[in-house]
Amino acid sequence: MVLYTQSNISERNLKVFLSQILHKSSTFVSKEKGQISMKAKIQAFLRRFSFRTGVIVLVLCVPCYIISFAQMALPIRVELKGVLWFIFLGLAKSFQYGGLTIIGVDGVKRLKAYICKKR
Repeated sequence: MVLYTQSNISERNLKVFLSQILHKSSTFVSKEKGQISMKAKIQAFLRRFSFRTGVIVLVLCVPCYIISFAQMALPIRVELKGVLWFIFLGLAKSFQYGGLTIIGVDGVKRLKAYICKKR
């Protein structure tokens, strides 16, 4: 791996280095502009969190799913039910995909092994 010092860093070298860090440079770096996509930036940000944080975020999706469907039993207007369902289902999906991105493939395997071990 090449160490970048202040004397040999150019904008292009920095972009290549950052794309190598993201492990999927061909997918996330625009070849025309040389810019890193928003998806790559978000994934890189989420991957910095710990496994425990990912599990906590995944657990947060459960109450959001419950609330999104349980509110249908409340005696409120249909329009408000639709809005509440949209908000809480969106939160649940955001927690779900965010948590999965944080823990990654190895984390999913780790969770499956833990659950099978408990049974």
